Amino acid sequence: MHSGGLLAKWVKDLIQPDDAPGVDFGVPAGEPALAAPDSVSWRVFKNPVALFVGGVAAVILELAEPRVRTGVWEHSSFRRDPLPRLKRTGLAAMVTVYGPRSAAEAMIAGVRRMHDRVAGATPAGAAYRANDVDLLDWVQATASFGFLEAYHAYVAPLDAADRDRFYAEAAPAAALYGATGAPLSVAQWEAQLADRLPTLERSDIVFEFLDLMGRTALLPVPTRSLQRGLVRAAVAIVPPEVRAVLDLDRAWDLGPVEGRLARWAGRAADRLVIAGTPAVEACRRMGLPADYLYRR
Repeated sequence: MHSGGLLAKWVKDLIQPDDAPGVDFGVPAGEPALAAPDSVSWRVFKNPVALFVGGVAAVILELAEPRVRTGVWEHSSFRRDPLPRLKRTGLAAMVTVYGPRSAAEAMIAGVRRMHDRVAGATPAGAAYRANDVDLLDWVQATASFGFLEAYHAYVAPLDAADRDRFYAEAAPAAALYGATGAPLSVAQWEAQLADRLPTLERSDIVFEFLDLMGRTALLPVPTRSLQRGLVRAAVAIVPPEVRAVLDLDRAWDLGPVEGRLARWAGRAADRLVIAGTPAVEACRRMGLPADYLYRR
């Protein structure tokens, strides 16, 4: 199913910061991305519902780690003006997955230079640096987990081999970011989570973040009533042991109607070939049909 018009404009606007130059994912012709067109990553990242739900789940996990939480909350505009920050994060994800390798490498190098200037201490006195490998590994792990689980839960189930492939496919980009110990499989993610769990802690910032995600105007007006349900869908895929640490109790459970709506939205979005989006333009760059990723 092909789509354009207002929906295409919304999807493109969602990842295009007002203060950043546009990125042309259609050139140069034939230049590969960090991940291949037949990868699980290209399949997952084309879906805007999986990206929103998975991104919220990933940030919940990131904010559970006190050093990451302090760095994100004190050194970004997220709290004051979340939409531009979300757009920059979304664009970075698209360039990392679909952009030509040269553009992805240049962008990631810029992110690393910016992170070199981010350092401080948590309220409890723990020092942190944004480019600390330990923290980068956790951020990369939570991102892979969030996007994968959102797609698996609300779009289409993925078998064990594809789930492992998704983690492994992130390795080239993770290494460029400096996350040299990011998980390469589901088993490695589970081991990393178990190892990290004793360091995670509850914070009111998590609830402030969830409130921001529920009320910031992210979705088109006709679908905005879905937004709070999608935030609950994100909470639903957070590992139960982390939910317990964060006090994300049953009040945050996904209701049956919300769950059906989330799955409907995720599956519907997976069939929409939206002209001009990174996934479609990247396929064109590689000489593939616009609907290549939508035939599965």
